[in-house]
Amino acid sequence: ATIRDIMDSFIDPAADHIWDAVSITVTAKGREEKHPRTDEEWKELRRRAIQIMEGANLLLVPGRRVARPGEKVDPRIALPTDQIEALIKQDRASFTKMALDLHDSVLPVLQAIEAKDKDKLLDVGDGINQACENCHIKYWYAKR
Repeated sequence: ATIRDIMDSFIDPAADHIWDAVSITVTAKGREEKHPRTDEEWKELRRRAIQIMEGANLLLVPGRRVARPGEKVDPRIALPTDQIEALIKQDRASFTKMALDLHDSVLPVLQAIEAKDKDKLLDVGDGINQACENCHIKYWYAKR
């Protein structure tokens, strides 16, 4: 699997599940809260947190390609994959640190899940987003 495969198959869907797990919406009818209520819903969130952590570990496998040969990305959003790969090779230490930061960003999420603390889960979920964005800014996004 490539880095893009890992992101598309493991990390992105798991992070989206966690981010969507808790929300507060105010409507004309009042306040609506969405959050895990059953043991199975909390268990599924735990699975997703582990999925991100292990996905971050998979990013560190030596020799892993960014994308399949010839795979295209939207140039308005992302650098060409050969450029991303070159940036990672030039500064592997930073890429490794960012993958480890992603892994570690899930630890408070996992703690909130294990405590079944919906308020803490809402507060700490942004750490995953920040870890992702730090890496994307350095390696992925097209320079404007």
